[in-house]
Amino acid sequence: MLSIHSILRGIIFYNNMNWIINFLTSSIGKKLVMSLTGLFLITFLPVHLLGNLLLLKGDGGEAFNTYAYFMTNNPLIKFTSYGLYFFILLHAVQGVLLAWQNKKSKGKKSLVNTYTNKTWASNNMALLGILIFAFLCIHMGDFWFKMKFTNRIDIIDSYAGYEGVGIKDLYSRVSLAFKQLWIVLVYLIGLAAMAFHLLHGFASAFQTLGINHKKYTPIIKLLGIGYSILIPLGFAIIPVIMFFK
Repeated sequence: MLSIHSILRGIIFYNNMNWIINFLTSSIGKKLVMSLTGLFLITFLPVHLLGNLLLLKGDGGEAFNTYAYFMTNNPLIKFTSYGLYFFILLHAVQGVLLAWQNKKSKGKKSLVNTYTNKTWASNNMALLGILIFAFLCIHMGDFWFKMKFTNRIDIIDSYAGYEGVGIKDLYSRVSLAFKQLWIVLVYLIGLAAMAFHLLHGFASAFQTLGINHKKYTPIIKLLGIGYSILIPLGFAIIPVIMFFK
């Protein structure tokens, strides 16, 4: 038979969970989740860019292939990557829900954009998000999926220190893909969408979290502009250089 203490604990747990669910499904909760997941993804992009720049090292792909092997076989990195996939999906879903909720409240105060002076990027965050998500699906389908779940990528056993390990030659797959003009154009369109998405989303995330001060907000906006230009540009030069190489 349950004790009064157990029943009270169950009621408190239920009420707490109910409050959390109600908060996360509210417009404020959705915006908070969007901000936190967005900032997490913002911190991931420079790390991913540094790894991808190894494609341009000119060593036949050894540095990039060994980097890709490490990233897909290190237990901590693998665990973090699953969290990354979840946050990408959560960010996308919350973005669609906010856009839909914002459309329903047309004529009222926007649930997505809190800036007085709206920009093209702020008015089209949902469209930009959909383009980025489609770009990510193409990107992961062409490289990540084929590397993880197919035998369509050759194995290399000749790298010093990796003899007998069997490292997949992802570099050759990327090189082949970036010799096709339509793939390069898809990447450039996706990265342009990312740039505009970041242009608004970077500063908006901090503002949603309450970091809005006359002294620091201009600095955050300036950093956001620099980030939204330099990071997508860094990714964009890779397919362009490999196409003309």
